[in-house]
Amino acid sequence: MRGLIAFTALFVAVLAKETFEGHQVLRIVPKNEAQLSLLKNLEEMTEFELDVWMGVTGVSFPVDVRVPPHTLQSFKSYLESHDLEYSVMIEDIQAILDVEKQQMESAARVAEPRNTDSFDYSNYHTLSEIYSFQDMLVAENPNFVSKIVIGQSYEGRPLNVLKFSTGGSNRPAIWIDTGIHSREWVTQASALWFAKKIVTDYGKDAALTAILNNMDIFLEIATNPDGYYLTHTSNRMWRKTRKPNPGYSCYGVDPNRNWNAGFGEPGASSYPCSETYRGPSAHSESEVKSIVDFVQSHGNIKAFISIHAYSQMLMYPYGYTKTAAKDQAELHALAQKAITDLASLYGTRYRYGSIINTIYQASGNTIDWTYEQGIKYSYTFELRDTGYYGFLLPAREIVPTAEETWLALMAIMDHAYKNPY
Repeated sequence: MRGLIAFTALFVAVLAKETFEGHQVLRIVPKNEAQLSLLKNLEEMTEFELDVWMGVTGVSFPVDVRVPPHTLQSFKSYLESHDLEYSVMIEDIQAILDVEKQQMESAARVAEPRNTDSFDYSNYHTLSEIYSFQDMLVAENPNFVSKIVIGQSYEGRPLNVLKFSTGGSNRPAIWIDTGIHSREWVTQASALWFAKKIVTDYGKDAALTAILNNMDIFLEIATNPDGYYLTHTSNRMWRKTRKPNPGYSCYGVDPNRNWNAGFGEPGASSYPCSETYRGPSAHSESEVKSIVDFVQSHGNIKAFISIHAYSQMLMYPYGYTKTAAKDQAELHALAQKAITDLASLYGTRYRYGSIINTIYQASGNTIDWTYEQGIKYSYTFELRDTGYYGFLLPAREIVPTAEETWLALMAIMDHAYKNPY
């Protein structure tokens, strides 16, 4: 495996790093159902080479799209010809990336952390730094934290999961994952903070202590490590996995459309070059199949929380169907409590509800599958922000994002502990 990773690293290193000079993010606001219908086809408009950052949700709700410079004018003309109002949300993506890179390089010049106390939680980190952090945390807390490797990515990287446990076997458990879409950096960064928060607060915070005295917590920080590695080395905007698509020059599957819950139904693409490509079959991606196998073999997971960015939402099933989840009333009330707790810290406002009613139809998504496996408390977060930076949230917002999100996580975890089923 080591040889494969080394070869992959060498291969990626010699690739020219993709730049995004002149790429703009446009915000489009549909005014009526006819405009909404037009915007639903954005991903299929291959002539414009669009990257949809925030998809269609409803009339008067914004749609964010990254447009490369060579199609920018023609796409703006298309919007104007259909009376679609737009504004420029990000003038030049590369300018933001240059600042992001400079900050990471400045942080890297500081001496490497000797332990998790000196780890810099207020900056973004590479995959190797995340792996190093995990090993340090385990070494510092050997009776409380362990590292489980649940599988390998397509390119041979370990799929590490941190287990926080005070003992016992096959206890009721809570699962949290981040970074399934690799470019959503604030999620992996927040998870590093969550991991440290758990070991720091156990024994001090009564609610967390009670949870961990009775349940285990599993945390997968780099759920899509191949994609995350690529975002640091070659293409900051990479979203999908990295497995080749036979017959196409494009790579990868959207790992949040690859689950066997409404797989292949509307809300995912069958086109391999689409950012929402569902894959050739359900659970075709090792990054997804490894979680599937773990969940099914464990058999006692009570809450499953998958964390994404951006748009400030907290959602529960379903995404592939408008049929209400049988536990919708309880899931809705708990989501309301969670976002109220979240807002209590910095005033950050979240929308909440079922996926299909809050954001858009999404088939083959993670939490629809976990809910159908009997995990009642299945939730998806979309963290900060609502579009000013999108996927390029400044590092200064990492810790505030993690702090407020932790309050919502605690609401969900505490409820799952106090309401066994």
